Amino acid sequence: MKIFVTGVCGQLGHDVMLEAKKRGYECVGSDIHPSYAGAETDAAQMPYVSLDITDGDAVKNTIGQISPDVVVHCAAWTAVDAAEDEENREKVFAINVQGTENIAKAVQELDCKMIYISTDYVFNGKGEEPWTADCKDYEPLSVYGTTKLQGEQAVSEILDKFFIVRIAWVFGLNGKNFIKTMLNVGKKFDTVRVVCDQIGTPTYTYDLSRLLLDMCESEKYGYYHATNEGGFISWYDFTCEIFRQAGYTTKVVPVTTEEYGVSKATRPFNSRLDKSKLSENGFKPLPTWQDALERYLKEISY
Repeated sequence: MKIFVTGVCGQLGHDVMLEAKKRGYECVGSDIHPSYAGAETDAAQMPYVSLDITDGDAVKNTIGQISPDVVVHCAAWTAVDAAEDEENREKVFAINVQGTENIAKAVQELDCKMIYISTDYVFNGKGEEPWTADCKDYEPLSVYGTTKLQGEQAVSEILDKFFIVRIAWVFGLNGKNFIKTMLNVGKKFDTVRVVCDQIGTPTYTYDLSRLLLDMCESEKYGYYHATNEGGFISWYDFTCEIFRQAGYTTKVVPVTTEEYGVSKATRPFNSRLDKSKLSENGFKPLPTWQDALERYLKEISY
């Protein structure tokens, strides 16, 4: 099987490349950078092509020449607050919507499979019930969420053989994330304030990449939710466990989103994702987030 991965200089794309290599698949990675610009792991030694996904002709030609069996589309504009700035909105739309549509059209011509990575931000974050994978009660609260939903719609309208996988609270080796930020802050300050009224579950890209490769090997198409197991928590709860496992004595003070201060983009309070469809379709759920955190901390320096 030949796999083409976008966004390999990010957290998830990097790990998808590594997992594909472990399974012995031919894998080609791409990103906007002229050359690979991620962590110096085995992923840096794998085939790489520079690709601007907003360039429809370039996408068509590149994917056509590579002729993959599966495209795993991880590339996206993910700077949630910056997406709200007027000067960025056109670019956010170009990457998250037009770029995704360009890839879906190239996939359609090859009649291959596509995995599109989406987000809990497509929902309005109200209530306390977990969002089911096939729920269509979309009401994104931000530019980021709106464009990711439009990307979903482009994929589902153009293709039949697709997986739309929504994730949340992502952390991985390659790039910035909440864990790395908290470890840096906790090292510098005796006390940190962390939001306690936004609820969800973290997603370790190492674990997620294994699931995505399982999907590549199947034909159980559709919408899925995928985060680690271990229960729903707040960012405050997550920080407490990060510091506990890291051996930090930093005090963590819970605050509401309102007390913390208004950000440019509205965050969903309810990011609970129902992952039951994974097991129903024979996919193995991800390990607990507590276990994932323990393994992750052994992989990074702090």
